[in-house]
Amino acid sequence: MNVTAESVKQLRERTGAGMMECKKALVETGGDLDAAAELMRKSGLAKADKKAQRVAAEGTVALAREGLAAVLVEVNCETDFVARGDDFQAFARDLARLALSASPAGLEALLALPYEGSSVEERRRALIAKIGENITVRRFTRLAAPSALGAYLHGTRIGALVALQGGSEDLAKDLAMHVAAANPAYLDARAVPAEVLEKERAILAEQTKSEKKPAEIIAKMVDGRLRKYLAEITMLGQPFVKDPDVTVENLLKKASAQVLSYVRFEVGAGIEKKQDDFVGEVMAQVAAQSK
Repeated sequence: MNVTAESVKQLRERTGAGMMECKKALVETGGDLDAAAELMRKSGLAKADKKAQRVAAEGTVALAREGLAAVLVEVNCETDFVARGDDFQAFARDLARLALSASPAGLEALLALPYEGSSVEERRRALIAKIGENITVRRFTRLAAPSALGAYLHGTRIGALVALQGGSEDLAKDLAMHVAAANPAYLDARAVPAEVLEKERAILAEQTKSEKKPAEIIAKMVDGRLRKYLAEITMLGQPFVKDPDVTVENLLKKASAQVLSYVRFEVGAGIEKKQDDFVGEVMAQVAAQSK
């Protein structure tokens, strides 16, 4: 199995393990990054399986709010230079305001909305012609709250919304900041899919095989580590970012509030960007010219 340096690099970033361990795991799994990361976790070699979504595309996240309703929209482009431009930023902000006022049913409906004498889609195409880069409207979401709504933008790349039943606007804003910073995968333990729990339990059980302890002690160790894992990936289980001594769950209980829903956008999350091999391209050109 021929393992590339790039795949070894990606596995090292995901697991924090050494280069040789990563290469060995990739060979054993036929180059499958996910399988290699899981194998390393089972053997205890991985320090941390981050499994973070790869952020590869450029662009911006825009926010619009009115009362207890708000919209986040993500618009992508090819370079950070264009993403910071006035025309691009204005287009994204306008889309957020349009989505908030018109409440389109989906992305196609948003692109069809009237905008500056034409439509959003026609304006997008005109912007491409003007700027010279591909521009896409990737996604948007609208969130409404009965009691308090938290809306937060971290620069132009991360946005978060939190809808509360009970509580205050200040609490909702703090929780939106928490979601932006901590990026919880699920609201609470009940929201975690059974297959995710089963997979994690299997990994933890594999890690304890070398422990020379009674079976009942091993079972308690696995349960304890599983609870810690759930606390890390769930919003209610996480330490509150502004006061790590308090969990979000306890913070909500103190305020007699409940999180009904939340959403987090990060520019380019989950979009795999082509990795340009500049050195390889130059060497290929040199080789071609020497023939």
